[in-house]
Amino acid sequence: MSQTALITGAAHRVGAAIARTLHNAGMNVVLHYRSSADAMHSLCDELEAARPGSVVALQADLLSDDLPRLVEQAVAAWGRLDCLVNNASTFYPTPLGQATATQWDDLLGTNLRAPFFLSQAAAPWLRITGGSIVNIVDIYAERPLRDHPIYSIAKAGLTMLTKTLARELGPEVRVNAVAPGTILWPEQPVSDAYKANLLGRTALERLGSPIEVARAVLFLVQSATYTSGHILTVDGGRSLMP
Repeated sequence: MSQTALITGAAHRVGAAIARTLHNAGMNVVLHYRSSADAMHSLCDELEAARPGSVVALQADLLSDDLPRLVEQAVAAWGRLDCLVNNASTFYPTPLGQATATQWDDLLGTNLRAPFFLSQAAAPWLRITGGSIVNIVDIYAERPLRDHPIYSIAKAGLTMLTKTLARELGPEVRVNAVAPGTILWPEQPVSDAYKANLLGRTALERLGSPIEVARAVLFLVQSATYTSGHILTVDGGRSLMP
C-alpha cells in the first residue's frame, strides 16, 4: 500500500509544491487548507488526474478546530499515516510597541501550537508505520527578522519543538525540519530596493523556489533514514551573510 502524508497549509505556495512533490513520489496525500477552497480544489483535480484515488482535502482552522480530529480524518482516508508535514504558517509584522495579544495568539497558535498538537495526535500512527514529521521553520528562527518579533519567536519555538519531538518520539519516528530563506516574496507588497538588498545578501544571489523546499522535505521523508532532530537550511547561503 502507498504511504500517506498529511500536509497542512497545502493549497498554494510552498505547501502546494510539497503536496505535488510527495504525490509525484508515489505517496497518497491528505491536504489541509483553511480558506483557500478554489486553490485547493484546483490542486486536487490536478493530482487526481495524475493518479485517481490518491488525494483527500480537509478544511480546518488550526487555531480553533479539533486537531486530533484532523489526524483521525487523515488516517481514515487510507488507514495509515506515514508522514506529517507541518507547513501551515501565519506571517506578518508585529513591531515592538504595537504588538497585541491577539497577534501573539494567532502567530504562536498557527506556527507552534498547531504543530505540537498535530504531532501529538499523529505520533501513535507514525510509530506504527515508522514514519516521520517534517516542520517548516525559517532562517529567522535563528536570526530574528526586524519588526517581526512574534513570528521569529514562534519559529524559534518550532525549531526547539523539532528537536524535542525527535528525542521524545525516537526510535520509531524521525522528526526534522526545513528552514527556508527567501523563497517567495511576502504576499504584502515589498519594494524593488528591498528585494535587491535581500538578494545581494544571499550567496547565490537569487530567489529560491518552492520546489527546492519541497525536494528538501522529500529527502527528509524518504532518504534521510539516519537523520532526526536536524534543521536543513534551504536559503541560498543567506545565513552566511550579514
